[in-house]
Amino acid sequence: MKKLLVTVLFGSMLVFLAACGSDEDTANAGSSLEQLQEAGTVTIGFANEAPYAYEENGELKGASVDIAGAVFEELGIENMNSQLSDWAQLIPGVQAGQFDVITAGMAINPDRCENAAFSEPTMQYGEGLIVEAGNPLGLESYEDIADNPDVTVVVMEGATEIEFLKSEGVSEDQIQTASDIPATFSAVQSGRADATTGTEMTVKMALESADTDALEFVESFEQPDVEGVPSYGGAAFSLENTELRDAYNEKLAELKEDGTVAELLEANGFSGESNFVPVGEVTTEQLCNGEI
Repeated sequence: MKKLLVTVLFGSMLVFLAACGSDEDTANAGSSLEQLQEAGTVTIGFANEAPYAYEENGELKGASVDIAGAVFEELGIENMNSQLSDWAQLIPGVQAGQFDVITAGMAINPDRCENAAFSEPTMQYGEGLIVEAGNPLGLESYEDIADNPDVTVVVMEGATEIEFLKSEGVSEDQIQTASDIPATFSAVQSGRADATTGTEMTVKMALESADTDALEFVESFEQPDVEGVPSYGGAAFSLENTELRDAYNEKLAELKEDGTVAELLEANGFSGESNFVPVGEVTTEQLCNGEI
């Protein structure tokens, strides 16, 4: 009886281990360049943050999305399986194999480079500030927020602006977080916060879409003098999937050189000049090393 029990348990363990190995092998194979080319489909994780990546009438749109689509098409992968995710779950998702790539205009910085393999920069951008209409507190910089301890600012979870604010002297108890841009706007409109901040194009376009007179974009906003501004955004892959990242970079460089990337930026409301990052001018290696 004992021998039979041991045999059953041993057999069950082998089945369990085989199943685990099979899942892992499938995940790794499925995310390889060759497998994606055979399938013709890439799974992309994104967060609703216009104009970088967002969903409209069931369709994935945005500058980051269009650039990624153009690159993958050059790689022979024409279909994009888009999956909406909270911003803070994008990198964990690509780490876990839930996504082959994430593209949301995510800023490349040393901390994120420890957890994801970033492409070369696809764009650069600054920061923006949204306040109550009329700007009753006269907020024109992060320093203005830091100078008034009664002021509170709400930021999307996981966004780089949290550290930018702290660098400019804003205390942690002045900073709130919310799941997405609409939620940050709601916090300011309801009086739970005095301001919200995010990348310039994101908050400006989100405010236009919100179509409200209760909030305003601070045109006189002074860009913070901190490391990471301007920010450089790119697509991100699993650290184990550098083959796909390298192939992506090769085609991205070609699309930069032939003017496609600049055209796609302009088509999504960006500047083909000021938001464009020429090949080699700023590299991901420099950004990951904290050199820029």
